[in-house]
This record gives sequence, structure tokens and C-alpha cells, in this order.
Amino acid sequence: MKLTRSRSLLERTKRDPALARALLAESSVLILQGEAASARLILRNLVNATLGFEGLALATGQPNKSLHRMLSARGNPGMDNLSSIIAAIAQNLGVSLQARSLQAP
Repeated sequence: MKLTRSRSLLERTKRDPALARALLAESSVLILQGEAASARLILRNLVNATLGFEGLALATGQPNKSLHRMLSARGNPGMDNLSSIIAAIAQNLGVSLQARSLQAP
């Protein structure tokens, strides 16, 4: 059975913690750059590859169905929900995130 690109990425993310960490960092950068739709889709894939939506619901105290809607292509999670989602994924991956300001070239 041939895997689709998204399915193979999901499987690779499950097996490769470094890739999962890189995707978490990339989603955070996308949020800061105003590309929320792309960030949500990356976060959705990360949830599926790591703790799952049931685990995310337990970690955030949000209903599973609401989390699915928030991380959909047309979702619109508030900042509190978004930060709790990112924190839950980071904790699951055993990482902490830091933001630094860089001077534009």
C-alpha cells in the first residue's frame, strides 16, 4: 500500500522526535509571522503524531471535539487555547520554547 505524503509525514513524525520538535518550532514561528492557518495544520499533525486528541483534551482541559475544530483549516483558537495546545505538545516532546528578537537585515 502506497502512503500519501501527509500519511508518510505523520508516520515519520511518530518515529522521529527531532522532526516533531522542528515542526513545533516551525509552527511557533509561523504564528509569530501571522501565518496561523499553516501553523494550525502543523499543530494538528503534531497532535496526531504525538499525544493524540484525547491526550490533548486531558492536558488542556478542553473537549476533544473543540480541539479538532480549533486546529482545523478554518479553526480560530483564541490565544489562551493556542498557548495551552503548544504547551501540551512541548511537554509531551520534553522541550521548552523560547522566543528571541532578531534584528532585520
